[in-house]
Order: sequence, then structure tokens, then C-alpha cells
Amino acid sequence: MYQVGSGGSSEYDISKAEMKTMNFEFINQNGTAYGTEQLQGQYWLANLIFTHCPSVCPTMTPNMQRLQAAMKEEGIEMSFISFTVDPERDTPEALYSYGNNVGADLTSWQFLSGYTIEQITEFAAESFKTPVQHIDDSDDIVHSTSFFLVDPNGNVIRKYDGLQSNQKPIIDDLLKTVK
Repeated sequence: MYQVGSGGSSEYDISKAEMKTMNFEFINQNGTAYGTEQLQGQYWLANLIFTHCPSVCPTMTPNMQRLQAAMKEEGIEMSFISFTVDPERDTPEALYSYGNNVGADLTSWQFLSGYTIEQITEFAAESFKTPVQHIDDSDDIVHSTSFFLVDPNGNVIRKYDGLQSNQKPIIDDLLKTVK
């Protein structure tokens, strides 16, 4: 179901796939509307998570936090967006607590909810060409373990392994791409 990253590939560029994010306006961890309008004109790194995840999110979220810290240290201004795939349980309050617990800088990292499972399933399929699927009789939800880099025009241009323990190649590619 999930694949642990080996870091063997440097093929991050997916711009030829011509993927574009759908326009959206959801609710962030502060209970505020947040979406395409706020992200226009900037790079942003997105992933799919949920706060009760028993498998991959406990690895992905700290990895995203380290990428956020590295970009901040390099003086790179960009946003980080985590879309929950469990919008019924992941209220803004739950996402705020989760973000604080993982050390996210909530000034540039938004944890989004405020939609139905059907809406996030469609959004993930249309924007990132990836499935979201609840598993019967399980606490897990199948979702992508990738981080998606979106350019200032809403094009998905890079795809990184969110489970990769060695993040230096991702950081190097982000610096080269976003600068």
C-alpha cells in the first residue's frame, strides 16, 4: 500500500504532465477561509495527511516540517499546505493542535479542512492525480505519500517522496526551483 522512500531517484520534475490545481477555498487551522486566492503568485508545497493516521503521516509531517525549517533558514518564502483526508474528525481545532504539536510554523503552513470526503477525493484526483480511499474496518485512509510543489500559476511541477528520510536532495531541488 505504501512505499518507503529510498532516495534513489532525482526525477522530481513532473511539469510535462501538465497538472494544475483546482481552484479552492477551504478552512484553515484558525477557522479562516484559505485557498487559491491566498496562494496566487507564490510557490507552495502540498501534501495529504490526517491527524489520526496510524501509518505514514507520523513520518510525512515531520519531514514537511524539516523542509519548512530549511526553506525558512535559506530565506525562501513559500507556503506549505496540508489537506486532511479525514475532514469529519479533523476540525480546525484538531488541525491547530496537530500543527503545534509537530512544530509547524503556522504563519506559512496551513492545515486545511472544511470540505466533505467527496470533495477532497475529487480535489486530490483532479489536482494531484492521486486517490483518496477509506479502508473498510480500518482506521487508515489510503492517500498519497508525495509532496507536490505548485508554482505561482497553480501548476504542479514537482513531486517528492514524503517518506524519504534523506531530505537533502529535496531541499537542493526546492532551492534550485523556487529561487
